[in-house]
Amino acid sequence: MAGALSGHVCVVTGASRGIGKGIALQLSEAGATVYITARGRETLDRAAAEVRGRGGKCVPVVCDSSREEEVAALFERVQKEQGGRLDVLVNNAFSGISAIAGDVDLPFWERSPSLWDQMNNAGLRGHYLCAVYGARLMVPAGRGLIVIISSAGGLRYLFDVPYGVGKAACDRMAADCAVELRPFGVACMALWPGLVRTEFVMEQAEQNQSPYFQKLKERVRINGESPEVSGKCVVGLASDPHVMRHSGKVLLSADLARLYKFKDVDGREVFNYTSIRDMLMEAMPKMSFLFHLIPGFITIPKWALALYGSKFAVYPPLQPVSLEATKT
Repeated sequence: MAGALSGHVCVVTGASRGIGKGIALQLSEAGATVYITARGRETLDRAAAEVRGRGGKCVPVVCDSSREEEVAALFERVQKEQGGRLDVLVNNAFSGISAIAGDVDLPFWERSPSLWDQMNNAGLRGHYLCAVYGARLMVPAGRGLIVIISSAGGLRYLFDVPYGVGKAACDRMAADCAVELRPFGVACMALWPGLVRTEFVMEQAEQNQSPYFQKLKERVRINGESPEVSGKCVVGLASDPHVMRHSGKVLLSADLARLYKFKDVDGREVFNYTSIRDMLMEAMPKMSFLFHLIPGFITIPKWALALYGSKFAVYPPLQPVSLEATKT
């Protein structure tokens, strides 16, 4: 898709490494001008140099997404330097990485309540701040795309309590922002990458001896996707003339890979963690020769995922109780 986004202006938060950098790399390769943010100047400048090598223009901006004054200054700079133009905003900044690795086996009541802030000040509140200031540039133009990086932790338990609550809130924020943005032609959605081979994941898989990360090591080796898969997803969405059909939804990287017909940067198919075949092969590798017969496009229906994550109780039928009979 080289040149597909030539002239586009993009902001990617939390882009000094990992998924954010992977997205910035792909946006730049597609010809966009990309503003990338992080809290540390050194790693940010290194990422910017790498992103520029893909062909687009990259502008590194030191910005803490949890501080409103810094977020406001970021978008004010974009407005001044780009004549008010902003085509794509990717909310990816997340400050809870080190906390995830620290005490992953401890229950919430044995951890500091400050874990909530580590997970959700930048990763949830910051996303909202950026959406507010980003929308102020997009709405007057009558176009734009906001992508919130989330995860399956918004559907089921993953890592810890604040992480899952934050990701569920990200999905809901994307849905509700989409309602108010739709009349102005601005799309907003959540993106769930698969198991991503980020620097953090690879480091922890090698160094962390907890049972969780030891199991993760093998999974990421076989089924992990590169951080640039998310970038290809965003490029596909930003290039899609019918992107509004996705607004308000949770999108899976594997589904977008199939829709926009792309593979990972190493040529591998993007692992589909909702594919019945792939799930069976991962769970029972010794019987994989049988599961190859199942077409890969047969997946768990999205309505089933929605029911799995439902918070409403469903009670079995009960015999009617007479209120009179309960009186004493």
